Amino acid sequence: MSAPGREVAIVAFAQSDHRRRTDDLSEVEMVMPVLHEVLRRTGLRTSDIGFTCSGSSDYLAGRAFSFTMALDGVGAWPPISESHVETDGAWALYEAWVKLLTGEADTALVYSYGKSSPGSVRDVLTRQLDPYYVAPLWPDSVALAALQAQALVDAGDTDEAALAALAARRRADAAANPHAQVTGARPQGEYVVAPLRTGDCPPIGDGVAAVILAAGDRARELCARPAWIRGMDHRVEAHSLGVRDLTDSPSTRLAAERAGAFERPVDTAELHAPFTSQEVVLAKALGLGDGVRINPSGGALAANPVMAAGLVRLGEAAAAVHRGDSDRALAHATSGPCLQQNLVAVLEGDPRP
Repeated sequence: MSAPGREVAIVAFAQSDHRRRTDDLSEVEMVMPVLHEVLRRTGLRTSDIGFTCSGSSDYLAGRAFSFTMALDGVGAWPPISESHVETDGAWALYEAWVKLLTGEADTALVYSYGKSSPGSVRDVLTRQLDPYYVAPLWPDSVALAALQAQALVDAGDTDEAALAALAARRRADAAANPHAQVTGARPQGEYVVAPLRTGDCPPIGDGVAAVILAAGDRARELCARPAWIRGMDHRVEAHSLGVRDLTDSPSTRLAAERAGAFERPVDTAELHAPFTSQEVVLAKALGLGDGVRINPSGGALAANPVMAAGLVRLGEAAAAVHRGDSDRALAHATSGPCLQQNLVAVLEGDPRP
């Protein structure tokens, strides 16, 4: 939906260095430095925050209500207004945005984290599949992404050479990103599941992201160039893969339309595309032309902390507005197999003098 009345902006973004393993750190030890950094960038204290919302997954942690321990990174005192979503932090940002639009708070802290290294992410993600017909077959996330990639190849939308070139571009872009896990030129490697090779797939790693939202004049006090959220929407595809056209993403297109993305061109797009083939689908659904900088941060191919990668896309888009590198940016987050759930946000900076 488009923002009604009250203006809300992302005023700060921070993230961890995304690493293959963080065996030496607990979730609290991962989260705390990032929260301190994002607060430092605004000069706010925890007691100044009107609402806190987090995103994570108990399936990754292997224990119920694991997010309650991560709250130790926020602080036990003073008491806070707090919520949690069992999905990527981009959806936590959506909840916080709505909270600020209602006027119930003027500032919000949103954070998310994912520690994928302790287990097999490919196996864990099977638990989000249809529990009656699909999950018992244990098709993992890479196998399902390969089905989507093969459908694109069969439709003539891409080929393996084009996917390899896309992977090379993203990891070259990531060379300028100090937080990226995988950067620079590297061979595509062996097939993981044909037609996807190692280079077409995201790295497995651990990471944290956090943003601060503020409304109206408070946003202008906290940030020299706030990234105003002009619209944000999320939509869901059918759960059954067999009734979907995997070469298209109508939910992304509809979310973008409802967020106002097609009203004027964007200059930057941060797309949550863990696989090269998924960026092809998203770019087509969003009508992104050659004039749009896609994933200048390197995207999820450079760092893909599960449950935080979508929030990272929103944060990177906002940071581009903060720096003056973008005037109107699109940010996208996804969850579920083959781009099942999609969130799109449109961010704008104030007009340049």
